[in-house]
Amino acid sequence: MYDQYGFYSDQAMPGNGSEGHPFSGGGPNMGFGGFDFSEYARRGGQGTAQEDDAEAFGFRDLFGQFFGARGAQQAQVPQRGADLEYGLNVDFWQSIKGTQVRLNITRQEQCETCKGSGSAGGNTPVCPECNGSGHVDQMAGAMKFNLTCQRCGGKGRLRNTCPTCYGDGRTSKQDIVEVRIPAGVQGGSRLRVPGKGNAGTSGASAGDLYITVRVDPHPFFYRDGDNIEIRVPVTVTEAGLGAKVEVPTIDGRALLKIPQGTQNGQKFRLREKGVYNARKSSRGDQIVEVVLQAPKVQDERTKELLRELAQIQTEDPREEIWAKI
Repeated sequence: MYDQYGFYSDQAMPGNGSEGHPFSGGGPNMGFGGFDFSEYARRGGQGTAQEDDAEAFGFRDLFGQFFGARGAQQAQVPQRGADLEYGLNVDFWQSIKGTQVRLNITRQEQCETCKGSGSAGGNTPVCPECNGSGHVDQMAGAMKFNLTCQRCGGKGRLRNTCPTCYGDGRTSKQDIVEVRIPAGVQGGSRLRVPGKGNAGTSGASAGDLYITVRVDPHPFFYRDGDNIEIRVPVTVTEAGLGAKVEVPTIDGRALLKIPQGTQNGQKFRLREKGVYNARKSSRGDQIVEVVLQAPKVQDERTKELLRELAQIQTEDPREEIWAKI
């Protein structure tokens, strides 16, 4: 009304007998019935409010958006410290056998000066905004609101800010954390170190430290779950006649029997030669894939033997492929 007509009058409100006035009789509704407080609460981050229920949202929150003062001293609510995330690279053997590592991390710890309170102590001055009452009166046209003082947070006195942490109650420091990497840990595993995250506020508990493990690859061993896979070359004579060959495992050398007529790419299983799983109290297996290695022809005698072999074995190894094309 004031913006459009330059004045405000209770007599101009609907139902007050001001016939002919733009806001009299059938004028627009001046109540709050058409306002969706739930939408305002959702956008304002105040939580969920019931529709058509102004009390569920509260006029103090609504008009407090316009009467807030700079330099407000909010009431300190204890909050748990934030969790920290760190990545850790370990080599293959550290992941298999387990290890102990020392991490240098940056975390927020409780301020030693103020013991986490954020206040320097001593005599606290009376808040000049509310004169120590903790509440202030605000006017909006003909309406009067009694609001919590934004400067002192309703306490009536201003806090002496700690000169070390500037009122936060925490300071950033370097910390050495020892982390035990369990045997058999897999790449991508997430380890939790309780209480080694950022410190909480106002005496609340600290967060946790989470370590994401990344395992460097090995040049020969490949891990698949609890199993270990490896490709081992064998000679044509070993594969054709059969033999016993030594193959590497994560425990050392092991003897593998190659049966007569073994083909290239054939796989063999060494029981319980894989990674130990503490949750299952068992070990995986090692899978050995045979890779046939062609002989090196360096003299005439080797050539003669291969020619004799070719005369004996006349079958075409590609015959099956041509038959299916």
